[in-house]
Order: sequence, then structure tokens, then C-alpha cells
Amino acid sequence: MNTVKRARQVLDIEAKAIIDLKKNINQHFEKAIQFILRSKGRVVVTGMGKAGIIGQKLSATLSSTGTPSLFLHSAEAIHGDLGRVTKEDAVIILSNSGETDEIKKLLPLLKKIGSKIIAITGNPKSLLGRYSDAALNTYVEKEACPLGLAPTASTTAMLAISDALAVCLLESKGFKEKDFAFYHPGGTLGKRLLLKVEDIMRTGKVNPIVYEENTVSSVLLKITEARAGSATVVDKNGRLKGIFTDGDLRRHLEIDENLPKCKIKDVMTKNPTTVNKEMLAAEAMRILQEKKIDEVPVVDKHKHPIGLLDVQDLLRAGLI
Repeated sequence: MNTVKRARQVLDIEAKAIIDLKKNINQHFEKAIQFILRSKGRVVVTGMGKAGIIGQKLSATLSSTGTPSLFLHSAEAIHGDLGRVTKEDAVIILSNSGETDEIKKLLPLLKKIGSKIIAITGNPKSLLGRYSDAALNTYVEKEACPLGLAPTASTTAMLAISDALAVCLLESKGFKEKDFAFYHPGGTLGKRLLLKVEDIMRTGKVNPIVYEENTVSSVLLKITEARAGSATVVDKNGRLKGIFTDGDLRRHLEIDENLPKCKIKDVMTKNPTTVNKEMLAAEAMRILQEKKIDEVPVVDKHKHPIGLLDVQDLLRAGLI
């Protein structure tokens, strides 16, 4: 057997199954969208076997894109878990045949509850299709499995129509990046859109602030105690005057052997780049990268330093 050739055949079969779905997008799809949008409850997704696994993915996608959803195992539903379903819910049932025993038992109970039923099935004329308020047809000509038994093209079609459903709902609700980030605070996108400078900046003992009249040797001691890479320099009124970094130290050591006795105001970087605490950490990272610097003072509206942001802080936050 030529496995490369066979693998390509499988992909051709499954790709065709998805393309053929386009002709099945009709008023039932629109009805399904409207049922969900008008629902005052959640979207309950249920199914058995491989269809149930696709249903779990659909439920997860809906939940992460602004449509509250839960997955309910069909077998568990008819053994007590049906109590999770209310009249206000929309119920999506996935079954290729539409004649699965557990689902056939579930249908009249859902009708009694009064939930709207949306079917995702390869057989709209099945009991499931007839019982549903909207039936999304995922019929495929054949499975990729040579025996025609293992769900392959049929589950691919279910997955694709599920994604189409979720994306249309997302757009209908005006779901934006910031909303996605809210539901994914632990992900990189969430951090980029939600994490602010004040969430990760250094304050207190780890934010060395020195006066412009201090000597370099005393400033170095303070930097070392704070385990920082720089010190923020202020005047007697606490307003920012400059920053003294490792780079400043190296540059001046090469030309002044008496550097430790010098006043910090004579060797600091004046008028340094600054950020404010309300700025997104991702924006601060962009500034550091553009300026090719490793530290930046965080100041308030009066130019008083309130923190220090180091590239290492961004690294620990997962933004780099």
C-alpha cells in the first residue's frame, strides 16, 4: 500500500465533505443562529461517541467566544443530568445517523422541557431531524474509512459546521479581541490585551530611586541591594531627572577612573524614556524594543517615579 497516496486520498475525501456542506447552508442555519441569539439560557451541547467529542469542542468554542455553553453527555442526561437543561436553553444535538438510542430517548424529554432543539446530523429525515426546530445537514457521500464504519469525513463535516455556527454567532454578537482576551487571561493574547504596566512593574525596595547629588558608588550599592539593572534619578522634589544603567556605568568607566566619586547627575542618562502605569505591558514592550533599552521608569502625571519596568519583568510575564 502506498501510504502517501492513501493519506492524500483521505484528505481529498474529507476536504470534499467540507466543500459539499456549502450547499446545505440554508434557512435552518439562520434559524439556529436566531434561536441561540434569542435564548435567555445557555447552549447545551450533547452527543454520543465521536459526535459527542465534536460536541465537546463546539461547546468549548462557544464558551470562549461569548456564548455560555455546557456539554451534556447524552447517556448521562437520561440518567439524571437532564435536570441541567431548562426551557430557556437552546440544545444542540450531534448525531450522524440521527437515530442513536440515547438521543431518541432524550428527544421527547427535551420537547417536554420546552428547549429549542438544533440538530447537527447527516440524516435530516431521521427522528432527530424531524424532532428538531432547526436541522443542520452534514451529510457526506462516504467516510474516509475504507470500511465505511469509523466516523471520519462525517465528524470532519460536523466540526466544520460547528465552527461556522460559532463564528457566525461571534460576529452577530460583536465579539472583539478584548472580549476574547477576557475569556483567555492565561493566554498570550489575553496578556497582551489585559496586562498593564502596573501589574508587573517593580516598586519599593526593588525599585532603586536616588537623588541627583548622590555619588556613583552609593548608587551602585543601592542598585546591587535591589538586584536591579538601573536606578532612577530624581531631584530634591522627587521629580524624574534621569536614569543610571549598566550601560552608563560601562561607558564612563572607560574614560573616568574616578567615576565612583562622581555625582550621579553628571553621568546619568538625562530625560529618559518613560511609561505610565496604565499603559498596556505589550505597548511598553514595544517601546523597549524600539528604543533598544532594557529598563524604563514608570512615572505619574507629575513626573514622579512610581516604579521601574525591566525587560526581565516582561519575560517573566510571558510577553517575550
